[in-house]
Amino acid sequence: MFLPSELSGVTQTTIPTPAYRMTSQERRSSFSLAFIFALRMLGLFLVLPVFSLAASDYEGGDNAALVGLALGAYGLTQAVLQLPLGLASDRFGRKRVIVLGLLVFALGSGMAALADSVWMLVLGRAVQGAGAVSAAVTALLSDQTRDVVRTKAMALVGISIGLVFALALVLGPLLAGYVGLSGLFWLTALLALLGVAVVLWWVPAEPVRSRQAVPRGRLVDVLRTPDLLRLNVGVFLLHTVQMAMWSAVPGMLLLAGLAQDAHWQVYLPAVLLSVLFLGPLMAMERRGRLRLAMLLGIGLILVAQLALATTAGLTVADGWSAPVWLLGLWLVVFFCGFNALEALQPSQVSRMATQAVRGAALGAYSTLQSLGLFAGGLLGGLLMRHAGAVQLFAATALLAALWLALSWRMQPRLRDAA
Repeated sequence: MFLPSELSGVTQTTIPTPAYRMTSQERRSSFSLAFIFALRMLGLFLVLPVFSLAASDYEGGDNAALVGLALGAYGLTQAVLQLPLGLASDRFGRKRVIVLGLLVFALGSGMAALADSVWMLVLGRAVQGAGAVSAAVTALLSDQTRDVVRTKAMALVGISIGLVFALALVLGPLLAGYVGLSGLFWLTALLALLGVAVVLWWVPAEPVRSRQAVPRGRLVDVLRTPDLLRLNVGVFLLHTVQMAMWSAVPGMLLLAGLAQDAHWQVYLPAVLLSVLFLGPLMAMERRGRLRLAMLLGIGLILVAQLALATTAGLTVADGWSAPVWLLGLWLVVFFCGFNALEALQPSQVSRMATQAVRGAALGAYSTLQSLGLFAGGLLGGLLMRHAGAVQLFAATALLAALWLALSWRMQPRLRDAA
């Protein structure tokens, strides 16, 4: 029988950390892997606001279709290789695949930096995309975090991507004025090599898995799960909508009287304010209302697209220019839904897939994500050229509505699959 003093001592040393709080190891994994995502995505996003203009100075730069191919080549090769590299991470280890992918990404960045024609830019961008490590990074994060904190870990990744996107919109044009497009690609290569160092010396060791105990992942095991298919379609539609809308939003901000080099004054606050929405989101998940949280995220995407369509329609019909604050409000609504789904959906994929097929499942998910980026850019460009902003946002609203209907019967999982 314990004496009071002994019981007090035991109580003080054995009180467990609440289940929903990350351990020090989980925090280290989450922050280090989010940092890898941020480094890689910063390199990609830096060129976006300047690529089409800077590429016109290259041989073949007068061909707008070729310049568009150079910009989109990354997404195509990434889409092709996400699933194979996700499967490879299941079999050969996450860290090996991540390091290899970052080295390939750095090689492609160097090739693009040395390019003297748009065709060489196409080749460099394609090699960049071949370093498709998103699935392996996300799978490693899933391996190293418990299911009760996984959405929080995924949210850190989503926040890092959103912040570097806003940061790149500010830094890209400024840096390009000093180092040019080639300098931005050299910086991208350097960031990728820094990511390799993070993998080797900061990211915790991946869990040891017995080859005898863990069967090899198979794609058929991923395709036979209806809710996994819904999530894959969901991420495709999410990034199709996201990319398409950026074909019209910058023009609407110009009509509102905001110069192009000041657009970050809208983007950055919108991203930062949307991060506040993640707090209530985590609370909903802890209370078991995960399905409602996911449907709410899709609903916010739909509301933002309808609002932008209405705003664009008033501009066309009445010649009315929407104030900057109103456009900023719709972007806050969009980013609230976008950040929520960027955290919830990959977390759900990792829970629904067993460890043996987690890399394959996240590889399929990342493939559809990349295809959505390509499809969104293509859809946005075609609609803006042949129809206009009203029709573009009507189309994205329709896609969001179809997504909401498709996801209505989804049954989210609160724990890892067996």
